[in-house]
Amino acid sequence: MTTRPDQYAVMGNPIAHSKSPRIHALFAAQTGQRLEYRAILVEPGGFAVAARAFRDAGGKGLNVTVPFKQDAWVFADLLSVRAERAGAVNTLIFEPGGVRGDNTDGPGLMRDLTVNHGYRLAGQRVLLLGAGGAARGILQPLLMERLAQLVIVNRTVSKALELALRFSDLGRVSGCGFPELAGRQFDLIINATSAGLENVVPPLPDDVLAADGWCYDLTYGSEPTVFVRWGREHGAARSLDGLGMLVEQAAEAFQLWRGIWPETGPVIAALRGGQSSAAS
Repeated sequence: MTTRPDQYAVMGNPIAHSKSPRIHALFAAQTGQRLEYRAILVEPGGFAVAARAFRDAGGKGLNVTVPFKQDAWVFADLLSVRAERAGAVNTLIFEPGGVRGDNTDGPGLMRDLTVNHGYRLAGQRVLLLGAGGAARGILQPLLMERLAQLVIVNRTVSKALELALRFSDLGRVSGCGFPELAGRQFDLIINATSAGLENVVPPLPDDVLAADGWCYDLTYGSEPTVFVRWGREHGAARSLDGLGMLVEQAAEAFQLWRGIWPETGPVIAALRGGQSSAAS
């Protein structure tokens, strides 16, 4: 009698668009791992119940996406240093002794930007849009790169200020509201808001992107996201979506679960499907 493959999933809302099941299926085939991975829609306020039910049914681990990364942080029994610092968890590992929480978003972004696209962060002026779980997960690795400055901008200014204070010991970071961006320019603008899911761009000044500046959207889609299009329209040298980051952070989660690193390049290429890149 064959045993059931190890069970993994991603939880979020919305979740139908998620490419994570295909990514992990490709990783499993590449590395010879026997597992099943699915996407689970969770209603607001229902994360802890859904995660506990998945674990109790024999699940081995979860990825967590919008809007539950802070719920997952609370749910975990033990946090990695980077997850503790971020106040957000995107990867849960179910172990006999309890639930371990980690955050692979930061390493995923860094590998996509610096390895896959050759971007050099040292000395750059970076603008981070949003102060939620997605932003929290990438702040520490960004600040470790000796940036000239990092500005967090958010509609609710108090959240941007609180987040900047939380990470102020790591580098030059500040928070503000969108009106305070007038007259300022940045070399890299990273969109960590969920506004793109509603097909809107945060209210940015037209001249906020420096000459030869880059744009990076943490979200992705089958077509260029609204923020990727904004970057192109405003003269970005590169305007990238977050598909590469998605694959890179998934690879780190896969390693945490299975103890093996998959190759990401072939998986990114497979997801792009040979079409012109939404991140070009």
